[in-house]
Formats: sequence, structure tokens, C-alpha cells
Amino acid sequence: MQSKATTVDAYINELSEDRRVVISKLRKEIKNNLPKGFKEVMAYGMIGYVVPHSLYPAGYHCDPRLPLGFMNLASQKNSVTLYHMGLYANKKLLDWFTKEYARQVTTKLDMGKSCIRFKKPEQIPYKLIGELAAKVTPEEWIAIYEKAIKRQK
Repeated sequence: MQSKATTVDAYINELSEDRRVVISKLRKEIKNNLPKGFKEVMAYGMIGYVVPHSLYPAGYHCDPRLPLGFMNLASQKNSVTLYHMGLYANKKLLDWFTKEYARQVTTKLDMGKSCIRFKKPEQIPYKLIGELAAKVTPEEWIAIYEKAIKRQK
């Protein structure tokens, strides 16, 4: 379920009150911790955090007109979902996150390759998400991304 909102504020305003509270709190935690250089945008119908063309002119290899994506935050039908490409691309980061999640949260982690699904808002580890957001700089993400792209070629 993708939003057609063109701004982050418009996206948040179209959410139900309960989801608006959760998304706003996660957004604040991410923005307070995300290293300098990432930019908040609307991407793929959700809130996105990208490496802008000013830092990485090559952009996303599948469509260079788009900035290099890093994280997304979305209100889905059955969950609030955080997409973090660093978890998919960096095993050390994934191992750290899964260990910390298990240490801080009593429920089982509901996760795909890069997505973390939160079905119960009261069980969202907001501070842990902030820590996760702080772990990778734009420069580190570019290096990880370029290394992965070179392997594909």
C-alpha cells in the first residue's frame, strides 16, 4: 500500500491517529540519530532516507535519476515497517541488531532481508532504532553499495 503523498508531512497527516503517533515517534528517533548527509524524502510511497545526488552524483544504479536509498519508514496494512538496507548489506550490522533486539525486546523479531515489521506499537524499541540509524554514515553506505554493485558486474 503506497501513499501518493508528495511530502513527509502529507504522508503522516493521512495516517490514522495511532499510526501517526508511532510513525512520528520513529521518524523523530531516526532524524535525531541519522548521521549528517542523509536526506529525508518521499520515496516509493513512504518516508525515505537517502544519500542525495550532491553527495553521490551517480545515484541509484537501476535509475540514476533517483538518489541512493538507505532507509524507509512505512505504515503498512498490518504493521509499521522499517526498511534498512544496511542490515541486508552488512552482516556485522545485522548480527549486532538481532542480538540487541533479543536483549531489549521480549517478542520475536519479525524481519525480512532488509525490513523490520512492528505489529504491536507498544513493543517498538525506539531507542534501538535510533542506535541503528546512527551506525552507518553516508560515506560508509556508498562504499558498501559500490562494493556490492561491483560484485554483481
